[in-house]
Amino acid sequence: MEVMRAWWKLSVIQLKLFLREPEGVFFTVVFPLVLLITFGSIFGNEPVPEFGGRGTIDVSVPAYIGLVVAISGLMSIPVSAASDREKGVLRRLRSTPVRPHAVLAAWVGVFFIVTALGSLLLVLVGRLFYGLRFGGSLFNMVMAFTLSTLSLFALGFIIASVARSGRVATVIGMATYFPMVFLSGATFPWEMIPKKVQTVAMVLPLTHGVQLLKGLWFGEPWSAHLVNVAVLLGTLIGGVVISAALFRWE
Repeated sequence: MEVMRAWWKLSVIQLKLFLREPEGVFFTVVFPLVLLITFGSIFGNEPVPEFGGRGTIDVSVPAYIGLVVAISGLMSIPVSAASDREKGVLRRLRSTPVRPHAVLAAWVGVFFIVTALGSLLLVLVGRLFYGLRFGGSLFNMVMAFTLSTLSLFALGFIIASVARSGRVATVIGMATYFPMVFLSGATFPWEMIPKKVQTVAMVLPLTHGVQLLKGLWFGEPWSAHLVNVAVLLGTLIGGVVISAALFRWE
């Protein structure tokens, strides 16, 4: 009971801190919506042969969910954790009865909820204004979203572990974030990316997250995405192990 109460208090604090950062709110919630509305206004959502008879919005929304995941995992979490360490917040928390895992759980919980809300907003706008079509299972999508999100969060904690300050975390996060979002199909449709670039992009965890999200969004079975799942699970496990070994509280 005490652990849950501590987690809740820490989560509320982390949420308030996040909402005070307009950049984080903009890139997590507003920026993906701007992309959606821009491309929706230009191309609409009529079926396109290049997308297998699906519309631009149909293929963009699950990919943009991957974009939201990447923003939270590679930017928000590292900067938040590194900044708290730099300001001495983590050191003070460690001297209290609050256990370290409660602090980590608060970060994960808050940014998971923020990521989910940002993704849900994309779906609602896509559905209401562009007739977004969904051909998969809600349960499968939730599972794919959870796996993709936690995997990118694990990478974010590695960045937070090696960054000495919030500024350094921002630089490392951006250097990781931009190649991933531009090469993975999170911003530009995967079908429009040159084959040679696709080959290179397959080493990026976000590529596998986007492919898993898009595949299950369109109703494809898990068996068609075993490689994606394996890469994401490996990223999650590896990220947890590495960040646990490297993470510093002060």
